[in-house]
Amino acid sequence: MTISLDVNGKIHEVTESPETPLLWVLRDGLKLTGTKYGCGIESCGACTVLIDGRQVRSCGLTLADVEGRSITTIEGLSSDRSHPVQRAWAELDVPECGYCQSGMIMAVASLLARNTSPSDRDIDRTITNICRCGTYNRVRAAIHRAAELMT
Repeated sequence: MTISLDVNGKIHEVTESPETPLLWVLRDGLKLTGTKYGCGIESCGACTVLIDGRQVRSCGLTLADVEGRSITTIEGLSSDRSHPVQRAWAELDVPECGYCQSGMIMAVASLLARNTSPSDRDIDRTITNICRCGTYNRVRAAIHRAAELMT
């Protein structure tokens, strides 16, 4: 069975089972390795992508769940790292190891698309990705900086 996926604005025809997790198709099939595997149970957020502009954990979605929807990975956020969230991340030197950062950036991009001036409480409720290095203070500062860059 062939399934059409709209990933980063390009249509890809994949022949995987409809029950295949989106994460594995992105990483193994399409070689978009910026989306990371962390836990496999939708808890950590390393695999966060945007589906129709909303943050989702790709390890818990199947191809059948996303057929016909718009998928954006970290590679599709901007071709030159000019997205305000990416700029803020670089400006404030957010990552330590960096493993969780692509998922974190995608979650923040989704938040800021809906709320261009989030409070700390909004951030706490919305950004539930786990950073094992504990860069949460820099993440929060970068979210506020990205919001400034968007105006």
